[in-house]
Amino acid sequence: MDHNYYTSKTYGPSDPMSKDLWVNIDQLEKDKVKIHGILSNTHRQAARVNLSFDFPFYGHLLREITVATGGKLESALSVVVISVLNANYNPFEDHSINHLKRYRTALVVQWDHVHLQDNYNLGSFTFQATLHNTGRIVFAYKEVDSYSRVDLLSRFFLCLIFYVRRRTIYEYHRVELTKTRITNSSAVEMMPLPTCLQFSSCGACISSHINFNCSWCHRLNRFTNNNKGNDSVRCFSSIARI
Repeated sequence: MDHNYYTSKTYGPSDPMSKDLWVNIDQLEKDKVKIHGILSNTHRQAARVNLSFDFPFYGHLLREITVATGGKLESALSVVVISVLNANYNPFEDHSINHLKRYRTALVVQWDHVHLQDNYNLGSFTFQATLHNTGRIVFAYKEVDSYSRVDLLSRFFLCLIFYVRRRTIYEYHRVELTKTRITNSSAVEMMPLPTCLQFSSCGACISSHINFNCSWCHRLNRFTNNNKGNDSVRCFSSIARI
């Protein structure tokens, strides 16, 4: 599926790619896996994680990400939202923990046997998010069937938000996935498409083949797209918040 900024593909339980995209943390050496103590034993908690690489998100480079017990990743400024399986989870038990595995070119985060705060008896959820230095994002779901029986407002999505002014939130773009296709042993792979921000010269921009109406941002000293909203506002936000 083409989302302008990303292409996404969902793999079902019978597709071999679903198994390949799941990182089996249990088989890794213990010294290569970090069990985050705070996230593992606290309800509604978040912690910052330094990346060992530049992670491109909508053309912006991130070196830090915030991992939340609620099944999502955010940036430190809350302008980046990567919702893997967002809900009100509580680890409850010692084995229900958040694992973090850091590679030189990727970060793997696993929510392992987490339960819903208000419905423990519904069962546990186990799922992962992997961020690659190429900008590729993988959501992998091992145990999530109970999710379909819960009336939750959240969805599976990527979202870039700018705080333009105080109390003013501008949603730049959203990639929303189909809820019914998320099942046990499924996975979603999202590949970034070229954006105007990666170009630093007129020649590179003109010779590109992307479907954006680009313009030069003097503040940012880069091209930015004007496919919706006010470009000057977006240009200003890029400098102030990213």
